[in-house]
Amino acid sequence: MTVESCPECAAAVSPQDRFCEECGRNLRVRRTPVGGPEAVASARCACGGEFDPDGYCGQCGRARPSARDRVEFVLPGLAGVSDRGRRRQRNEDSMAFGRVRGRGVAAVVCDGVASSERAEQASQVAVDTAVDVLLTAVQAGADPEVATGDAVLAADAAVTRLARPGAEEVAPSCTFVSAVVAEDAATVGWVGDSRAYLVGESGAAKLTTDDTWAAQLVAEGVLTEEEALTDRRAHVLSRWLGADSGQDGPRTVTFRVETPGLLVLCSDGLWNYLPEPEDLLAVLPRGVAPIEVARELVEVALKSGGHDNVTVVVVQLRGGHGA
Repeated sequence: MTVESCPECAAAVSPQDRFCEECGRNLRVRRTPVGGPEAVASARCACGGEFDPDGYCGQCGRARPSARDRVEFVLPGLAGVSDRGRRRQRNEDSMAFGRVRGRGVAAVVCDGVASSERAEQASQVAVDTAVDVLLTAVQAGADPEVATGDAVLAADAAVTRLARPGAEEVAPSCTFVSAVVAEDAATVGWVGDSRAYLVGESGAAKLTTDDTWAAQLVAEGVLTEEEALTDRRAHVLSRWLGADSGQDGPRTVTFRVETPGLLVLCSDGLWNYLPEPEDLLAVLPRGVAPIEVARELVEVALKSGGHDNVTVVVVQLRGGHGA
């Protein structure tokens, strides 16, 4: 009999076990830690010096990077990377994803709105709340579009509770994009301008439509796509999660997973540099694990300027068998 170990307490378990007898963990569900993955440890400062026990570089005096500056997480068939970028003081993006053994996967990316308070807390609360709802639905075999709506409303309520009384104009808020892949179908839901792309053997496609002022004017024929991308109001959101959002649910799209490919969820820190599906396809590495795809796409954004936080989650699609 194959013997594995519990990811929580390392006790011996078998593939048939549903729960760990030592700590009670649900072994059928694996997900990113609540509060976000642990930071990628950096033994040395960017100058080459070593950090002392208090977290400061002995050579230049610079403080050790924040725990949120760069995080990565890997599960079978999916992985994510989130990076602060080159210009921002903190990382206000968050990601959460998980796998239900034999059922499917769920993933969420949220981008904290920089003009709001505690944007990084808003995005983290949103992804943790939403992915729990989605993974519960995957385990129960529930309708993924209904589950996506439930996840968004739960995340919106959780972010709204972070607001300070009388400070609604700067209340914590964030964008949202999610994916549920089970059996032979995938459902994507979104609020705001975080995006999802599908990359297959024959090409790539953008699955989401930005909830922004610019996208609305493009749809109405007032602006062209090129004009919208360069307009200073291009990223003004028309929908978001948080106080005063008036949230009534996400927009969703469901499609059959018929051929192998990749589902890419990302914040605008990536798609600002690769706005069109063809742009993404041109730099996407082939034949490598999801974590390598995510790392490479983040690296492209950083090398292009890294003006914003950048987060990428990659889900491997097996074609006819979900994720």
